[in-house]
Amino acid sequence: MNAPALQARGLHASLGGKPVLHGIDLAIAQGRWTSVVGPNGAGKTTLLKALAQLLPARGEVQLFGRAMAAWPRRERARQLAWLGQNEGAPPDLRARDVVLLGRLPHQDWMGAASPEDDAQVREAMQETQCWDWRDRPLGSLSGGERQRVLLARALAVRAPLLLMDEPLGNLDLPHQADWLALVRRHVARGGTAVTVLHEVGIALHADDLVLLAQGRVAHHGPCDDPATHRAIERVFDRRVAVHAVAGQWAVLPRSGDAG
Repeated sequence: MNAPALQARGLHASLGGKPVLHGIDLAIAQGRWTSVVGPNGAGKTTLLKALAQLLPARGEVQLFGRAMAAWPRRERARQLAWLGQNEGAPPDLRARDVVLLGRLPHQDWMGAASPEDDAQVREAMQETQCWDWRDRPLGSLSGGERQRVLLARALAVRAPLLLMDEPLGNLDLPHQADWLALVRRHVARGGTAVTVLHEVGIALHADDLVLLAQGRVAHHGPCDDPATHRAIERVFDRRVAVHAVAGQWAVLPRSGDAG
């Protein structure tokens, strides 16, 4: 059996001196898409950043069965690609050059981009449908267009593990559907994806779901498991209900007088 893509043991993290994560134990399976959801303030973004070692945390985190600290920095950067919430880049940087930043882990120090780098940038931008504005400055793009460029930057790393925090920000419904297909292709190729999503219904398109509440894992299970659906309803104070609609899971608000 493969080691988990990511494993946390006793993970604690604080923000501004306030504890946010309280001893998280979690194993993210390889070759699957795991979504992280929970009420506002549950610690979702903090958890993803702590797993990626982007903020100080106590406890142990392993990447593909190896302690994070044991990975050489460049080698680790080739294994894990990150797309953060509300990320940006210099507004005068061309879209193509923004995506090329994703190839830095594969380049020698101060080395020029290789033909392989150029090919991977083009492929990532075509996959996110932003190749047509490759020469436009980032600051000239709409919010949705920028988001697609930043997603292409993460894809250009060609890392087996993708971590994405609220990746659907500024994307309209057709491009949200494109994003779903993109994640599915990544997993079909043997990759692993972990996403923090505000939209619980979209999160249920994943293979597995981690439900956070008050900085703790309230549930971790397959998205199609009725136990997962009941856990969602419970953590959201039974103000939502999970239903099967047109062959998909939908999370709908309950009316105020629902039991």
